[in-house]
Amino acid sequence: MKNKVLLHACCAICAAYPIDLLREMEYEPIVYFFNPNIFPSEEFERRLSELIRYTQKKKVKLIIDKPASSDWYKFISGFENEPEKGKRCSLCFKYRLMNTALKALELEITQFTTTLTVSPHKNSKVIFEIAKEIANKNKLEFLDIDFKKKDGFLKSMKIAKEENFYRQNYCGCEFSVKKV
Repeated sequence: MKNKVLLHACCAICAAYPIDLLREMEYEPIVYFFNPNIFPSEEFERRLSELIRYTQKKKVKLIIDKPASSDWYKFISGFENEPEKGKRCSLCFKYRLMNTALKALELEITQFTTTLTVSPHKNSKVIFEIAKEIANKNKLEFLDIDFKKKDGFLKSMKIAKEENFYRQNYCGCEFSVKKV
């Protein structure tokens, strides 16, 4: 039996290659969509719709949480004007990964990881540090896979083109929209 891993995903583009790679590594990925940062609601729904379509095609279980974004705003409060890759982004990663760990505990899955490392715009080292701290506190294992390595980002882009995925031009939150 394959080891289950909870895979936090922000969109279908970022999830495409990680799903394949995790399967190659003999994991059973369970995709978890928890992204209260995505703004506006139409963008949230569009990203979710694409992810639903792709996970159905790939026959991967998808768990969707639609939390109130007000809790996320409280969590990053005071850091709204931080530049991209700054403290706000680290807090955002922390918030989403904390909730991913809690979902893994709820589902009795001992391992989790995230598609956030697919993007060349995200610092995987920062994500790994945050995630490992969360994993240790919750007696879980974080799979520190840098999905952009070994042409992972290019492979995701190729899949996205083949699948005709909607491709967003900003990370997700309203503060990253303003920077585009």
